[in-house]
Amino acid sequence: MTASSLRIGIVGLGRLGQRHAQALAYRTRHCVLAAACSPVDTERDYACEQLGIQQVYSRYEDLLANPHIDAVVLVTPTSLHADQAIAALQAGKHVFVEKPLALNVPDCERVLAEAARHPELVAMVGFVRRFDPSYRAAQASVAAGEIGRPFLVRSQTCDQNDPDGFFVRFAPTSGGIFMDCSVHDIDLARWMLGRPKALRAYATGTIALHPGLAEFGDVDNGLAIVDFEGGAKAVFYASRTMAHGHETSTEIIGTAGKLLVGEHAARDRVVRSDAHGVRHAVLKDFYERFESAFLHEMNDFVAACRGERALTLTLDDAVEATRIGLAISRSLGSGMPELIANACEQASDGAACTSAALRVQA
Repeated sequence: MTASSLRIGIVGLGRLGQRHAQALAYRTRHCVLAAACSPVDTERDYACEQLGIQQVYSRYEDLLANPHIDAVVLVTPTSLHADQAIAALQAGKHVFVEKPLALNVPDCERVLAEAARHPELVAMVGFVRRFDPSYRAAQASVAAGEIGRPFLVRSQTCDQNDPDGFFVRFAPTSGGIFMDCSVHDIDLARWMLGRPKALRAYATGTIALHPGLAEFGDVDNGLAIVDFEGGAKAVFYASRTMAHGHETSTEIIGTAGKLLVGEHAARDRVVRSDAHGVRHAVLKDFYERFESAFLHEMNDFVAACRGERALTLTLDDAVEATRIGLAISRSLGSGMPELIANACEQASDGAACTSAALRVQA
């Protein structure tokens, strides 16, 4: 890659896709948002009218055929991630794909194998919390031995309740609450604990507010425990029903101390005291909490594509997050502890594994 700007095509301009597009167009150095792709008319209109993109496509293969596009950013349904990432690599494009990499391990491993055939290309999965300044500081503290040996991570992703039930409509393709929400926490736990091998998982959950999830074997509140090699543990909580706002937090406990990231979901440092009590404003959603992290993430992707620095986040990390997330989902369905390595990894029909993982006993 020369010193010229990286020419990027974005694929998918839904809620998060638009955020990524805005960051690439206006806030990311050394790149040009040169093309956009979506099968949705209104999303293509948005690319033209709001972002001034002149090369707009309804078909992904047409964008990949453009020889002037250096990299693609995939913000598409998870079921498409693996095939689209592989197609990008085969077309000679760097690729960024939103998490999770896929909803089954065989698809993850297909991407891993294709990336290995193209070592000159960058392939990155969007685990955005690794790029948050607070999480980076916490991991640096752990790596420096400041809390001794880390042995327990407690992490949660809790979204404000959406009475319109967007995620209920999303449930058929989301992979379930643990794959959609907790996959971030899973990756953080492995990162903080030094990437240990996961051995087994147990999960349970409940439907507190959204009975429509039962049809898909999903829940709106879930708890999971994962055992790692060497005795380390992780505890995950995922919720779609917070009344006050978005609340992401992580606690890392070591033999000589602990770290807590994201306590209380405060929007700012202002605490109000009046006749109604003492309170602070809360975060509205995940993007408000991690806006700067999304920007750092894209800057790191562009820098890696330009050969300026190597990524520390690997496709292997994404594969392991999916492997663990699937075991948690299977446990939710079976009501029993589940081994992380299992026959689903070798199944030819990955969709069947995902479906089985989401069945909840009557």
